[in-house]
Amino acid sequence: MALIDVISLTQKLISFNTINPPGNELVIAKFVGKLLSENGFDVDYILFGENRLHLVAERGLSDMAQPLVLSGHFDTVPLNAKVWEMDPFAGVITGNKIFGRGSSDMKSGLAAMIDAAISCFNEGIPEGGVRIIFTAGEEQGCQGVVQLTEKYKKFGNARAIIVGEPTANIPAIGHKGALYFNALTTGITAHSSMPELGVNAIYKAARAISKIESINFLVERDPLLGYPTVNVGQIRGGLNLNSVPDHAEFTIDVRTTNKIKHTEIIQRLKDELGEEVKLTTLVNMSPVSTTEEDPFIQMVYKVCNIDRSLGEYSKALPYLTDGSVLQNLYNGAPTVILGPGQPEMAHKTDEFCYLGNIKNAVRIYKNIILNRKN
Repeated sequence: MALIDVISLTQKLISFNTINPPGNELVIAKFVGKLLSENGFDVDYILFGENRLHLVAERGLSDMAQPLVLSGHFDTVPLNAKVWEMDPFAGVITGNKIFGRGSSDMKSGLAAMIDAAISCFNEGIPEGGVRIIFTAGEEQGCQGVVQLTEKYKKFGNARAIIVGEPTANIPAIGHKGALYFNALTTGITAHSSMPELGVNAIYKAARAISKIESINFLVERDPLLGYPTVNVGQIRGGLNLNSVPDHAEFTIDVRTTNKIKHTEIIQRLKDELGEEVKLTTLVNMSPVSTTEEDPFIQMVYKVCNIDRSLGEYSKALPYLTDGSVLQNLYNGAPTVILGPGQPEMAHKTDEFCYLGNIKNAVRIYKNIILNRKN
């Protein structure tokens, strides 16, 4: 069994340029798969696209108990326009931090999960074993995990799920779901000096956006996730200044809770916007939530030294994860989002993660895998 230095492993994972688009997760998936295979895991690679792979790996599975699922993603976001002071693919260590694209979101989480999954078998026998699910294509709306669940048929069951997204090792038990739409309006083009001869698609889009700004989904507050939200993030239309535009598009981003069904939201938008707007659903991801009273969550809290009486921790997260798909896949299995990365550093220039958090995450993951309380 190979010895692993989790910091060196994090550096190695950062060195793979997996910016999405295009992703290029094949090489990092093969590297991780080889490491896991050398340490007793059965590894499957599932094709996502050109030079893109998902990885599913298992060890110690038993008919007597269900495995723990460790979830993560290989891809990262682009570097942004601002110039980096640190090489984004070198894993530069300065003081108590490691820098690089993906250092927090979420290659440090991948490294800690790999280390814990391998080394825990030296310290005990994980009840039910371990299943690792590392995906391509997460960063643009979790399309990768959706495709994986449609294509791969050997997921089995799970006693619980850990999603290793950046939380600074503070466990979260939920996040909102997401509905992303592209909205299209069409018109009739004409010369801008004679607008009465045309139909302006941008005006249609503007009327629709005004309705969206004031929309109220009329649902009660979710005690974990709060209220649904809606945002228009992009708009484009027209070809030139002196023509009536016959085409306009904008995007709608709805973040959802357990208090309203996605089918109800879709119907509400269609009713509000009317026939002038054609909606195409881009992403449809359910909320993630688990009660704090669940025995698995209670164990995770103890491992992470969470004192519920203090109430000084965030129970839910603002961002989306593969957990939306995996919790549904595993019939509502208790799900926690827990990783060493700094959530506020995700997607930022000169992204970093604290070295101590990475090392501590290995301990946390091992204790959870082995069902220890501290």
